[in-house]
Amino acid sequence: MQTIYETEQYADRNPNWHEEDSPWKAKHVAEIIRKNDLDFETICEVGCGTGEILLNLADAFPEARFSGYEISPHAYRRAKSKETNRVRFHLANLIEEDGPHFDILVIADVVEHVEDYLSFLKSLKDRARYKVIHVPLDLSVQSVLRAWPIMGLRESVGHLHYFFKDSVLATLKDCGYVVLDYKYTASRLELPNQAFSSQLMRLPRRLLYSVNPDFAVRMLGGYSLMVLAE
Repeated sequence: MQTIYETEQYADRNPNWHEEDSPWKAKHVAEIIRKNDLDFETICEVGCGTGEILLNLADAFPEARFSGYEISPHAYRRAKSKETNRVRFHLANLIEEDGPHFDILVIADVVEHVEDYLSFLKSLKDRARYKVIHVPLDLSVQSVLRAWPIMGLRESVGHLHYFFKDSVLATLKDCGYVVLDYKYTASRLELPNQAFSSQLMRLPRRLLYSVNPDFAVRMLGGYSLMVLAE
């Protein structure tokens, strides 16, 4: 499945590489960093796409330095054209690189695309002290009953694995991570360009979430999980 990123296949299906979602994702990354008062000088993102999350984080943290690693030549070319003196991009698989170590490693909406995601997470654990991991929670009662939302994600954006909150946290524990903090992010409620069905679900999702967040996410979906781990 990795070949869809190394060729033009993913770019053909997703020509904007979800750049419109990047400010929202960067905002949540910055919030969990600030909430936990992390001390850092360097941030690296694995699977950085066209670089927009890192560029937004560079605005949020003007004293830090940033590195992005991407295996898609198409995305890398677009990211490389936006480099600054504090934000650098690399056409490489960080796991295969010798030596680089960072204060914070960002893994945003990548785990679900990787065939062997357990080995992937284990290989990245020692590349940084802190890891900020964002995973869409594709598994919910309504998504399983309807089926096509999950299969649509597989076809359009290459999701190979599907998670709910407890399976994300258990996976990280099994891979040797220590979870320091986590929060839901309202991806289907707040991201732009949502399908009409997602727009219809906004009100029931908000109402049920205000009563019982865990139950709302398990039943209706529409959320992702952001985890801070060591």
